[in-house]
Amino acid sequence: MLKQWLALETGADPAERTVALRRAHEAFLTGGEIGAPVRSLIADSWRRSARAAVGPDHVAGVDLAEEDLRAHREAHPLARVMPLFRELLGTIAEDGAHLLSVCDEHGRMLWVEGPPQVRRRAERMNFVPGARWDEAHAGTNAPGTVLAVGHPVQIFAAEHYCRPVQPWSCAAAPVRDPRTRRLLGAVDITGGDHLASPHSLALVQATARAAEAQLASLDPTAVPVLEALGRDEALFHGGLPAGGPGPVRLGRRHSEILLLLAAHPDGLSGDRLALELYGERDVNPVTLRAELSRLRRLLGPLLASRPYRLTTRVATDLDTVADALTAGEPGTALAAYRGPLLPLSDAPGVVRLRRALEDRLRRALVAHRDPELLDTWVRSPWGEDDLEVWEALVDALPPGARTVPAARLRALRDSYGLGSRAVGAPR
Repeated sequence: MLKQWLALETGADPAERTVALRRAHEAFLTGGEIGAPVRSLIADSWRRSARAAVGPDHVAGVDLAEEDLRAHREAHPLARVMPLFRELLGTIAEDGAHLLSVCDEHGRMLWVEGPPQVRRRAERMNFVPGARWDEAHAGTNAPGTVLAVGHPVQIFAAEHYCRPVQPWSCAAAPVRDPRTRRLLGAVDITGGDHLASPHSLALVQATARAAEAQLASLDPTAVPVLEALGRDEALFHGGLPAGGPGPVRLGRRHSEILLLLAAHPDGLSGDRLALELYGERDVNPVTLRAELSRLRRLLGPLLASRPYRLTTRVATDLDTVADALTAGEPGTALAAYRGPLLPLSDAPGVVRLRRALEDRLRRALVAHRDPELLDTWVRSPWGEDDLEVWEALVDALPPGARTVPAARLRALRDSYGLGSRAVGAPR
């Protein structure tokens, strides 16, 4: 487990760290500077919170109340694993000092459970069912930051951005759909300073993984899924004859073939498949037949020929992003986008799919003009030099928050030989 996700290193004094963090927090609020002992994870989260105009004394608002909340959580996929959460984390929540909470993919609290006296204390900061705790609405906090970074995290005391939350510490982990890997929400434990121990982070991470395994077992009829975003070698979930229950890591060529066949459910002739894989290169037809023969030994009856096709629908994480864009949900699409499609592949058919998805997602982000989403894109390895998105980000930010991104935009324009333009001026 990487140290950046842990709140306190071994031997650190919680009281001393709290004092140092409060000084750093005040320095950031007054001057925008962040120094030791603030972790990079927290520094990035504080900056996101500031860009979202979250006030340091802000209290999360309630998005869902009474009947709307009841209907939403009854329909939510995480309702099916709530008994598991209670079984694995309930003893912690019942020790008199901690709360168990579960939020959806938008940071809305579905359940907050624990001793009545602790829940009453948490109510003062609106840590209640139905409240919105993503970073844009509640600042840095474990469930909200998990949704932003997609990784289990701990948040200790004054690492929280909003002062009403700073008396608490918390550890949370993301829960994903086991087939599509779409983010479903987060599971969290909130309480005292000792939740900054490595044990609490490992516990919520193991709980999230157990929940994903149970969700998979509850849906045995789900279609197989191919994960190819941000991977040089795809992962196949669905139970292969030669690979057990999965997931199975495919080789690069097999990844390309399976992706192309999943994208063409009606099948491809041998000549067309060769063109999609090799382009105009002069490749012996025996080479492709050999690859398909090896893939058939792995896939069994899932792969048919004349034309080459898949006998069962195989969903891809590309589909997840594309479906969210079709539904007009760029935030969901961006959360599911884990990087370029098979980034090292030069197969013409894969390159077309890769570029089409990336262009469609970028256009949606620029059109939506949400500073948080645009910022997430330009902070990624694949978006850090994206001039158009940097321009959209600067234009979408309030004038007081443009200084740093505007400097980066000017540097990018200079590197491209485009000169400079006034921030916010028409393009």
